[in-house]
Amino acid sequence: MALLGTIVNGICIIAGTLIGLIFTNIPDRLKTTAMQGIGLIVTIIGIQMAIQADNIILILISILIGAMIGAGIHLEKNLNIAGHQLEKLVSKNGNSELTEGFITATLIFVVGAMSIVGALDGGLRGDHEVLYTKAFLDGFMAMVLTSTLGYGVIFSVIPVVLYQGSIALLAVQINKWVPQTVLDGFINEITAIGGLFILAIGLNILDITKIKIGDFLPGIFIFIIFYFGYSFLF
Repeated sequence: MALLGTIVNGICIIAGTLIGLIFTNIPDRLKTTAMQGIGLIVTIIGIQMAIQADNIILILISILIGAMIGAGIHLEKNLNIAGHQLEKLVSKNGNSELTEGFITATLIFVVGAMSIVGALDGGLRGDHEVLYTKAFLDGFMAMVLTSTLGYGVIFSVIPVVLYQGSIALLAVQINKWVPQTVLDGFINEITAIGGLFILAIGLNILDITKIKIGDFLPGIFIFIIFYFGYSFLF
């Protein structure tokens, strides 16, 4: 079922929000310890996925070109600026408790490599491990955000499910139209690229690095263009 990971992700966000409404004062030491545990698991998953790569050169070229594009247009910085501007706009024009929680949570849960890679993985090969991990991470973050920003966090489940579900269903269509031999190689390589990004997320969560992952995201789309272009031309 292509949407299983997305559905579990939505359920965890709802559960985290409900728990956050009950426990409004979570000690910082518990938040830190839980995030470190999540960071370790995310790092392990990233390594497991990344070592599947066969075509290292194509992945390297795609990531480098994507990183240059992302850094050139300040992609991560602009995403953050857009998010802050959106938060300010809605907090001025509506119920601040609802809108701030909704916008903040949506940006955290939707903008990231795990959303894209996890949804692709679910749609292409029915593997939901990445989205299951993201679900626990989002559930914990929903609990923390709700304890500070209020019940508006729960409405972020709508864009999360629509966004990830759309990617997963699109991946299912790719699965139908692309020859199996080409698709098998593509799944292997795109999983490896996703693993690199997820490894970076884990290292950032653990405060080991400060990688601007958003700047690298164009690399996924560059790789898709290169891979299918090469496969169908040669």
